[in-house]
Amino acid sequence: MREGLNIFPDKAQIRGFYILTAIFGLFLTYGMLQGMTFLAGLPLVFIILMLMVFRLDLIVFAAVLITPFSINLAQTSIGIGVSLPSEPLMFGLFVIFWLKVCLDGGLDARILKHPVTIVIVIHMAWYLLTTLTSSMPTVSFKSTLARFCYISVFYFMLLYLFSNMENIKRFIWAYLIPLVGVIAYTIFTHAMEGFSEEAAHTAMVPFYNDHTAYAAVLSFFIPVVLGFAIDKEGSKRSRNIAWTVFSVLIVATILSYTRAAWVGLVAALGCSLIFFLRIKSAIVYSGIAMVIVLAFLFRTQITMQLESNDQVSSDDYASHVQSIGNISSDDSNIERLNRWACAIRMFQDRPVLGFGPGTYMFKYGSYQKFSERSGISTNFAEGGGSHSEYLGPLSEQGFMAPLIILILIGVTVQTTSNYLKENNQQLQPYSCKKCFTGSGYLLGTRYPQLFSGYRKSLSSLLGIHCHSGGFTNFSSSTGGINPPDTEC
Repeated sequence: MREGLNIFPDKAQIRGFYILTAIFGLFLTYGMLQGMTFLAGLPLVFIILMLMVFRLDLIVFAAVLITPFSINLAQTSIGIGVSLPSEPLMFGLFVIFWLKVCLDGGLDARILKHPVTIVIVIHMAWYLLTTLTSSMPTVSFKSTLARFCYISVFYFMLLYLFSNMENIKRFIWAYLIPLVGVIAYTIFTHAMEGFSEEAAHTAMVPFYNDHTAYAAVLSFFIPVVLGFAIDKEGSKRSRNIAWTVFSVLIVATILSYTRAAWVGLVAALGCSLIFFLRIKSAIVYSGIAMVIVLAFLFRTQITMQLESNDQVSSDDYASHVQSIGNISSDDSNIERLNRWACAIRMFQDRPVLGFGPGTYMFKYGSYQKFSERSGISTNFAEGGGSHSEYLGPLSEQGFMAPLIILILIGVTVQTTSNYLKENNQQLQPYSCKKCFTGSGYLLGTRYPQLFSGYRKSLSSLLGIHCHSGGFTNFSSSTGGINPPDTEC
């Protein structure tokens, strides 16, 4: 069996790095002596290029470290929808990774045969097909390219990085440490406005577009950090740090005033209880089916109960929680229903292939009904898209898109659960305790679309799930993915 893709250096490559560094140093010195001062910036470029060639793993960790601090230029006076510096760096990783894959002869066969990878390939194939039939080809092409970049870097590449199990822990903390810095900035900005509910919507700008994206990342990492905190194999110091970060994440999520995140955490708790209590899959699926049937049978009574709720979003947390079920006077909820209705009408017009990836925000305006509009309704999706990662793809890519998303979640959860029950206890501190509960969050909120924008962290943790479902023997001793020769 071929040895697999090596994204880490061997001794010959390290010697080559030193030789090239010496040559470059001589060239730079000569240029500076000749008055070519613009060459002063080349060392940084050289270092990045050399790391991409010889220590791609360090570049990945660097990308993770700067991601929470990246600024979305769309939220500035420049107005370009690019996050700096993370997205240009990510695109560079994307190019280097596939060059290495092509030179090595392709991806490891075990990756391609894994159930999650198969679903992802189907997802991208359907994405590409609906791009070819899109009503706005340029918009859809950009969306597809971005999706492919995210999947390549934060799923396929990280599967190789995670061949060293310790890199999973390093990766998570590399994201969490700067995230705490963003939280500090957000809380300070929020405090300047008196911690009001309205100010919570924009306190995290320019690092996140709005409070929903910010809270999505916070709440996804809460069960992960809780796993570190209760891990008896960790040192007392590391557990204390984890408890501190866990407390910060909880406080930040509460202050975000994001009801979807709160609901998602409850769903994550339910998902984790199902797993830890070892409830059989047949019982779980039967329970889900029963809930769906009961919801359908009593839909009229449920709707009447929701319409009788007159609590609106406010600074009072009790009222804010109660407003979750207000579909009669709460602008946020009414607007969400309006966007959902538009997505369904768009699907009815193009049920098979949809309008094309990324087109919802440009098309939904003409599908609004005056009677369904809220006080915050617009025609260009300001403040969010379809507010549903099932109905949004339904309108953009037809009936197959939400089915593929549901299958992806189901396959990920099932393969992880099955594998952890059978063997490889070594992975449990990473997958079982820290990542499995995140699946409940995916099921419980509107964020199962794993591979775009602020969801880099989610698609990365999907890679950890896959290591729990069979990618656990990738080591040089077994002829799999080569681990690093040196510590990161």
